[in-house]
Amino acid sequence: MVKIAFAGGAGNVAREIIDVLVAAKKHDILILSRKDTPTAAPVEGVTWAKANYAEPKELAQILKGTHTVLSFVSTQDDPSSTAQKNLIDAAIEAGVKRFAPSEWATSGLEHLSWYAYKGEIRKYLKELNRDKKVLEYTLFQPGLFLNYFTGPYKSTNHIHMLETPFDFNKRRALVVDGGDDDPITLTTVQDLANVVARAIDFEGEWPVVSGIQGAEMTVGQLIALGEKIRGGPFAVEKLKASELMNGTWHAPWLPKADHPSIPVEQVDTLSRTIVAGLLLAMSAKAFHCSDEWNKMLPDYNFTQPEAFLAAAWHGKP
Repeated sequence: MVKIAFAGGAGNVAREIIDVLVAAKKHDILILSRKDTPTAAPVEGVTWAKANYAEPKELAQILKGTHTVLSFVSTQDDPSSTAQKNLIDAAIEAGVKRFAPSEWATSGLEHLSWYAYKGEIRKYLKELNRDKKVLEYTLFQPGLFLNYFTGPYKSTNHIHMLETPFDFNKRRALVVDGGDDDPITLTTVQDLANVVARAIDFEGEWPVVSGIQGAEMTVGQLIALGEKIRGGPFAVEKLKASELMNGTWHAPWLPKADHPSIPVEQVDTLSRTIVAGLLLAMSAKAFHCSDEWNKMLPDYNFTQPEAFLAAAWHGKP
């Protein structure tokens, strides 16, 4: 049994992983949050600490005795990610053995401007270990969560159901013209949580890149699967890459980025930026992730898209 710290542990993805670890009852869990400790009944094996990510010395004291730190600290408003750099410095000072930065998505970052901080942290960690290994770290990359394609119906305990360019509910899709063969790695958040729990127990050294492939599909295959499961053709709108790049594209509908962290007055503008970025990133193969943990956990059976989505949509209008 070791202590696992979750920085930004009140977030959606973190809570999915925490649930798996709590159920296993194998490790002590420390949740770091900018918010005050919740007043709800305490959970056995879980403690909370209020974190000030501007104070690395204070963070180091909190992390004393911690074996592994998993970060879910998002700093879209600070591409240099000072908060996460301070967390890394604190982890090193506290003697933390393993660290996973706030990744939990794509392998590539092209066209995903809101992920700039991820690229900055990749460079920061690589530089730390340039001459000798200072900190064992890995980049968990599961691609796109398959759960998003069950919206508006929930298929997860905590993930906020963001709208994507592939709308199974209303049988429609937005794609890049000529992008039918663009690859996408699709993984359920449940599989991500289970793999991370196993990675924590893994006795060998973590790879720098922790690709997780629930399944690999092309854009065209995903739409075809949607049509099969939903029992009819999708209305597919093909958008030119050049217009997505310069912002002049038009579509009959817009997936909304209705995340609680986004002010209501900014939703439409940010939604256009995010949709264009997602589609262009898919064309750049940014959502194609590697399969390190598939190879390291050969006995683990990943959830496949057809079975998962067919069950989720069974009996739905």
